[in-house]
Amino acid sequence: MGFFKDFKDDVADAWDELMPQESDDGAEEDVMVNTLENDINVDRELSKLDGLLVKAEKKVNEKEKEDEKEVDEALSLSGEGASAVKQETAPSSIVINSEPERKEVYRMDTTPATPAQSTYTQNTVAVSDENAIITAGMTINGDLESTGSIDVQGLIKGNVTCNGKLVVTGQINGNSSASEIFMDTAKIEGEVSSSGTVKVGAGSVIVGNISATSAVIAGAVKGDIDVQGPVVVDTSAVVMGNIKSRSVQINNGAVIEGFCSQAYADVDVDRVFQV
Repeated sequence: MGFFKDFKDDVADAWDELMPQESDDGAEEDVMVNTLENDINVDRELSKLDGLLVKAEKKVNEKEKEDEKEVDEALSLSGEGASAVKQETAPSSIVINSEPERKEVYRMDTTPATPAQSTYTQNTVAVSDENAIITAGMTINGDLESTGSIDVQGLIKGNVTCNGKLVVTGQINGNSSASEIFMDTAKIEGEVSSSGTVKVGAGSVIVGNISATSAVIAGAVKGDIDVQGPVVVDTSAVVMGNIKSRSVQINNGAVIEGFCSQAYADVDVDRVFQV
């Protein structure tokens, strides 16, 4: 009997090692506390603006599909282009694989190419891993260039150019150019140009024109905004200038003194009003 008792104890010990007991405070171990959120103001504001931009791009895609459907219905009611489409799709009853031809005719007939988008080329310069930081107590008199990213917390009296991301929480008296630009409580007097996205956070003041592929405006801008893609004007934004873009989303509370033009949209407006 002693042999079986020892054997039973050994099996029990092995089972305990293979199947550890649950911790009494396991619920506390599953809880993760993020203690860095209050310290990274720039990242938090950037994520908010990114969320607005993603929502705007989703609405743009849905709006384009609706516009294409309206153009097709308008053409079918007016009779223009209907005979040509019917002539191309007539053999569908006897040709088995006629669906690709029908789709091609529809695509060519309702979505003409826009010269503004075809002539635009995005900057593809090489970006290094370097990150230069201009501290809050630093003042630079002259131009600043970098193949990496720049974080401006102080004052720069000159033009700023970098191949990476430009983050401005200080002041720049000059033109700014980067692949992506983010401004939070910043003050800029000069042109702002980006081959990617420009995000103007709340509390920022920009006196100069803005050009980019997409933009989110939550601060104050005195100048024209020329964007190839969508533009989101948030509730705290004040814009004194014209907006030229593919689409514009204006949230309730925003103030705009100027004209809004969707010059880069895919819809051929002149063709819709043909008689």
